[in-house]
Amino acid sequence: MIELTIYNYLKDKMIVPVFMEHQKNEPEKFVIFEKTSSSKKNHTYSVTIAFQSYAKSMYEAAKLNEELKKIVENMIELDDIAFVKLNSDYNFTDTTTKKYRYQAIFDIKY
Repeated sequence: MIELTIYNYLKDKMIVPVFMEHQKNEPEKFVIFEKTSSSKKNHTYSVTIAFQSYAKSMYEAAKLNEELKKIVENMIELDDIAFVKLNSDYNFTDTTTKKYRYQAIFDIKY
């Protein structure tokens, strides 16, 4: 399961907690991610993953997003990962909860 591979990698590399779903008592800074789509062609799987970087300010969320992008791009070092490409990233502040966040979308083949 690619989500587990990504989770374990980020858990070891990030300096903030990484989750696959929201928690009851979330820290000030954390990353959450989810698979938004997937496909398979010629025995190669492709997924699109949305990573959300949360922090107490817009600046801190943007800074965490930049750190996250570098770490995700380095996932290419894993034997299971064949391709990592940043699709887009942008301010994605949650207007409902008033929490600052950035979102980075990556295309990954494995």
